[in-house]
Amino acid sequence: MANIFAIFNQSPTWVFWVLLYLLIQRLGELLHAKRNSARLLSEGATEYGAEHYHYFILLHGSWIIVMAMLAKPDHALNPYIFSAFFLSQIVRFWTLVSIGRWWSTRIISAPHFPRVRKGPYKFLAHPNYAVVVLEIAIIPLLLGLWWAAILFSLFNAILLRHRIRIEEAVLKERGE
Repeated sequence: MANIFAIFNQSPTWVFWVLLYLLIQRLGELLHAKRNSARLLSEGATEYGAEHYHYFILLHGSWIIVMAMLAKPDHALNPYIFSAFFLSQIVRFWTLVSIGRWWSTRIISAPHFPRVRKGPYKFLAHPNYAVVVLEIAIIPLLLGLWWAAILFSLFNAILLRHRIRIEEAVLKERGE
């Protein structure tokens, strides 16, 4: 038990900085999504699938907490896995910039909202989900927590399967 939260018991290492980046990123996204969601709903949108949203919060929160608790601060940096992580972040920001004012962590739609078809949305129907799938596997692998990569990837796959079905039904209802 002495190793739990070991990253907080010594000078910051790259492990600490990666986890801090991840925490700040996720909290910032939640705040940005909350503002966007409120604005979109005020413009006549409807939220779909809200009943499963808290499971995503639980999944991502647990994922970060488990990594913070169990990551070894002196874990060796694998440059190949770190490169994959870095590239995933480039695609993440490209995705968020491309979707712009329409981005939310919730499923929000209205018939008068255009479907985003630029940036990575030209190539993938759900590029943000692709990035999250990569992150949930890559970051624990980067930290030497292979079992967490597998476990959280399975839970994420279950949730995304449900969520993507809802999104596709909404798009079909809109005629897209």
